[in-house]
Amino acid sequence: MISVKEAKYLISQHIAVLNPVSVDLAKASGHILAANIYAKYDIPAFNQSSMDGYALKFADHERVLRLIGEMAAGSTTSITIQEGETSRIFTGAPLPTGADTVVMQERITRIDEKITLQDPNLKPGLNVRDKGSEIKAGALAMEKGDFLSPAAIGFLAGIGINEVSVYPMPKISIIVTGKELQQPGKVLEFGQVYESNSFSLTAALKHEGIEQIAVYEADDDLEVLKKTLQIALASSDVVLLTGGVSVGDYDFVIEAASYCGINKIFHKVKQKPGKPLFFGTMDQKLIFGLPGNPSSVLSCYYNYVLPAIKALSHKRNNVIEVQAKLTHAYSKALGLTHFLKGKYENGLVTPLTAQESYRLSSFAQANCLICLDETKEHFKEGEILTVLILPG
Repeated sequence: MISVKEAKYLISQHIAVLNPVSVDLAKASGHILAANIYAKYDIPAFNQSSMDGYALKFADHERVLRLIGEMAAGSTTSITIQEGETSRIFTGAPLPTGADTVVMQERITRIDEKITLQDPNLKPGLNVRDKGSEIKAGALAMEKGDFLSPAAIGFLAGIGINEVSVYPMPKISIIVTGKELQQPGKVLEFGQVYESNSFSLTAALKHEGIEQIAVYEADDDLEVLKKTLQIALASSDVVLLTGGVSVGDYDFVIEAASYCGINKIFHKVKQKPGKPLFFGTMDQKLIFGLPGNPSSVLSCYYNYVLPAIKALSHKRNNVIEVQAKLTHAYSKALGLTHFLKGKYENGLVTPLTAQESYRLSSFAQANCLICLDETKEHFKEGEILTVLILPG
């Protein structure tokens, strides 16, 4: 067996970022840019009014002005302002030729076609968005490695970008093993348990924006598992198997992985829950053999699988590590790192009940995993511990 630290290091050494792909901007949210983006145009492409009002030459602001027309947003034909003239203008509209300032409509007096300004604070260029004030043609708009947030998507759309190069989300296959499993909603027969691992893993993956997820079922049969694993490997960047990684008579994951050409990196980690964890690679594909117990599955997912998936898409791990005070004493056996389901709040962390690996009730309430070092047995109230804050 290897340590948790060693397992995480070995996984990190076998991750290659997925090759960039070009996608429509509308589908790029949540991705990481794989190339710099430069503006094609000045934005705005013209001097633009920032409000409803009247466009004029600032030099004429103390005169009574003659109204000669109007410019609405979307106007494709300009008008020209001469000395002593003004034009009605609306938010987003191009400034008339010759105009350099806009006065708010609330700060004028109008009698017929004569306009008198009532704005003692008017300055040259007021209420005008200059051409190229958002960005100049040829300027760097966003850099390779930037996160495409909703605001970033809007910004790129606003400068005319419709396609971007991004690091894609990985394609994931989940293979659930076990003859004893029954689907939720069906009647449990003697000896059966409801299958929950594919549901929790699928939900966790979708929470990260991953949509290409395939779920397969494979009974405790070596030949069936071999064929299923081959199918999953052919169409996925990451394969997650649940169950069948221990040393029982019906645990065939290790044998099936070897048959399919998967290179075993490690099998078994000094941790609880999740000791039988398997990790292997084939080409640049990542294969995780997760224990079958539901709590073990999620503990391994947040510690190992999620950071790997994030790295494939050039993203930061969003399982946040913090230090927190333990609210009451806790003891465990030596030799294994323990991951306890816990509640973290205001710098304090409390272990929950129902820590057994087959129980998910505590995980359903937890917002963190408490890391108890393999070399220690007793942990005192008030002791500072490492805590993994789970994605909300």
